[in-house]
Amino acid sequence: MKRWNDEYERKLTTAEGAVALIDDGSSIVQPLIAGEPPAILGAIADRARSGDFTNLTMRALLPFTATKATVLDPELKDVIHWDSLFLGGADRAAVAEGRASFTPNFFHQVPRLLSEFIPIDICIACVSPMDKHGYMSLGVSVDYTSTAARVAEKLIVEVNEHMPRIHGRSFVHVSEVDAIVENHAPLAELPTPAMRPEDEAIGKYIADMVPNGATIQLGIGGVPNAVAQYLRNHRDLGIHSEMFTDSMVDLIEDGVANGVNKSLHPRKAVFTFAAGAERTYRFLDDNPYCEAHPVSWTNAPDVIAQNNELISVNAAIEIDLSGQTCAESIGPMQFSGTGGQADFVRGAFNSPGGKSFLALYSTAKSGEVSRIVPTLTPGAAVTTPRQDVHYVVTEHGVAMLKGKSVGERAKALIAIADPKFRDDLTEQAKQLCYFK
Repeated sequence: MKRWNDEYERKLTTAEGAVALIDDGSSIVQPLIAGEPPAILGAIADRARSGDFTNLTMRALLPFTATKATVLDPELKDVIHWDSLFLGGADRAAVAEGRASFTPNFFHQVPRLLSEFIPIDICIACVSPMDKHGYMSLGVSVDYTSTAARVAEKLIVEVNEHMPRIHGRSFVHVSEVDAIVENHAPLAELPTPAMRPEDEAIGKYIADMVPNGATIQLGIGGVPNAVAQYLRNHRDLGIHSEMFTDSMVDLIEDGVANGVNKSLHPRKAVFTFAAGAERTYRFLDDNPYCEAHPVSWTNAPDVIAQNNELISVNAAIEIDLSGQTCAESIGPMQFSGTGGQADFVRGAFNSPGGKSFLALYSTAKSGEVSRIVPTLTPGAAVTTPRQDVHYVVTEHGVAMLKGKSVGERAKALIAIADPKFRDDLTEQAKQLCYFK
């Protein structure tokens, strides 16, 4: 214990001192959402403003509030090049305005991209306090950070007593760290959106198709929250998900998600990152039921498929009448990223008894635009190919597409479109020769 304490003290410094280890021209990777280290980010931004940095490249999936307030300051665009691996509210405008770039990816492949294709000089991360064995947990952002921490030339960590110590493959040892900063700021919370009537309708459709004993993957948002709400009378559910959310705490505390029937990691809730309310972070702290693992494992389709009756729920922006699904762009404008959608769509279908659901509201722009369209908007990215799509759900019903011809798919999708668009979609389908 004394040895690790001594090493910790030798490496302990200020944020400014830690950032002094970063050379100009470096490539830096940081965690997503609540895993971002605000003190280190602030020191990087300050050094860039002072002129000490002239050229940095920084990357993450889903940067959050601290990143937006520091290194994504538009005034630093000529010094810090931001490359997004999944857009969110913090960097969407920067990419749209040309101040930042976007690199397409499948979430489960990001660790390999960072190991083999994208050079990393520095990894910065927020971690839990060190235990008596010298280990610190990466907490809410294990995902690709666990790989970046080990392939980067230097690892700089920000120790925060608010970061939960999460079990699983989440730990880095003090001997692996080059500099330590202490900053005990509450973790950023991800607000829960208000639930809409459409969410409740979609959530009930999906929950009614989830058998007792299934293993679930949910994200955050109105639809996943509604699904979880309607699952509260189910029994013996398991969790194998890329994201751990507030609604999962409810299912576990209610005794619904006990994991007893899981074929892979029974009696464990498995995920790769967590985001939500402070209550969720406290629930995860030193909780042996919950395990975080690298995304290269949690999201690998062949690993997902080892769970019996894996139920995957993901969102879409629009879907065409053949089943092509866009979940990441509005026409050519990048809105988010592929994330783990394709990973779980494929893994769930290959799971014994598994089902994947793509959920979307039937309309956009206050009902003026149908989200079920004859063909995708020009420039739209195909997030999930039509060959992979299993179930599509709107507030008007469920369409099962597997094994159906293009014409049969079109009819099934028109049936769950908003009623006022069905006649036009039918005429468009005929013009496309999908049916007579």
